[in-house]
Amino acid sequence: MLKRPNYLASLAASALLAVFVGLPVVLHAQDAVIVTETTAVVEAVEEEAPPYTTMEALQADPMLYAKFMIDNLWILIAAALVFIMHAGFSAVESGLCRSKNAVNILTKNLFIVATGILTYAAVGFSLMYPGDSWIANGWLGFGGFGIGYSPTATDAETVFAKLTPAGYGLDMTTWADFIFQAMFAATAATIVSGAVAERVKLAPFMIFATLLLAILYPITGSWQWGGGWLSEAGFKDFAGSTIVHGVGGFAALACVIVLGPRLGKYLPNGKIRPILGHNMPLVAIGVFLLFLGWFGFNGGSVLSADPVLVSLVFVTTAIAGAAGIIAAMFGSWAILKKPDLSMALNGALAGLVGITAGADTVTPLSAVIIGAIAGILVVFAVIFFDKIKIDDPVGAISVHGVCGIWGTLAVGIFSFDAAHTVAIQALGTFSICATAFIFSLIVFGLLKLVMGVRVSAEEETAGLDIGEHGQEAYPDFQPVSEA
Repeated sequence: MLKRPNYLASLAASALLAVFVGLPVVLHAQDAVIVTETTAVVEAVEEEAPPYTTMEALQADPMLYAKFMIDNLWILIAAALVFIMHAGFSAVESGLCRSKNAVNILTKNLFIVATGILTYAAVGFSLMYPGDSWIANGWLGFGGFGIGYSPTATDAETVFAKLTPAGYGLDMTTWADFIFQAMFAATAATIVSGAVAERVKLAPFMIFATLLLAILYPITGSWQWGGGWLSEAGFKDFAGSTIVHGVGGFAALACVIVLGPRLGKYLPNGKIRPILGHNMPLVAIGVFLLFLGWFGFNGGSVLSADPVLVSLVFVTTAIAGAAGIIAAMFGSWAILKKPDLSMALNGALAGLVGITAGADTVTPLSAVIIGAIAGILVVFAVIFFDKIKIDDPVGAISVHGVCGIWGTLAVGIFSFDAAHTVAIQALGTFSICATAFIFSLIVFGLLKLVMGVRVSAEEETAGLDIGEHGQEAYPDFQPVSEA
């Protein structure tokens, strides 16, 4: 996400719309010129004194307050779009798995959203954005329990600091900032849910997801978005190719290694048995919902309604997702001799994950390349993990882990900001992904030793819906034998 500007900086960027509104949209370096010129103006006014010192003064200025309301409203809309992504994840995961496990998958996704919001409110927000409250400078900080502001606070200084752009440092309230970030937090754990589907016990998964949301995600996120050591080093991860998707992908890899493959997936003769999902239309609907939500995921990460940057981010996001679809569709056609729908749908997600780190700092032409490479990568990654017997029912490790790394490295290759280098991008993505893998390997391994993480063979065969929940997703349908 963008660094937190002051209010005049955001206002100056918006004023540039009049200059650029007549320019044609092109797939070349002109886009870089627009954004870099915008950034130059923003930086030029960042040091100016705030135009007001109280909430009343802000409300009394119709121009400033209108700008504040528009920016704050856009962040709330973006948060709602990211929330819709959880419906997309639920549809994709349940559709790609067998019908006998659908209730279990939906239960996990519902739990993750709820615990993600509550955990992030309790400790995550303050761990990720500690302000000046660093315990280990740049590595670990904690600003205290809770969101950091109560609506019962009435003193003018606190209201100014938490609810005004000049005081808070963002063109939004503390509450808008929190709810947008909370929607992101739950995404990382949802990625793990799909990878361990169809054989994981519900209770240990819930414990692991809570610890991931309470500890791993906010601490590694603070290294960059909270102003930590990676931010100081010049690492760039605009909306979370590594911080969100890489963390989820490599946490998933560790959990799958500990958990093992589904029964019957890898046969004694070395062959791989395909275990098909039960509802591809549901998967397609889920991907369309995720694509829609990604406009809020990336567009909201501008942290204002800046017309130039939000427009660019929407364009690069859409183009990369589209390129991922085409590349994965034709890539799977060439390798598997038929165009595989599941590969094409994962190609869309791969392209979107790939562009997320640099959506605000690459041209549309570069977005095509980033998305297309991600679309090809996901096809090869899915095949590779199957060959080494890493059983991932939905391709989450390939989409979020592999393509998360690619998207982060791509910033160092394609960014029109010379300060973004491949070396720093590699340092950031490998540091965070390695931390996520090691943390998850230890925590999930301990859970396996203490309480077990896998259902019995009988329960796995019958389905987790009956074994874990005592109910079925489709009680009026006759189950198909898997013999």
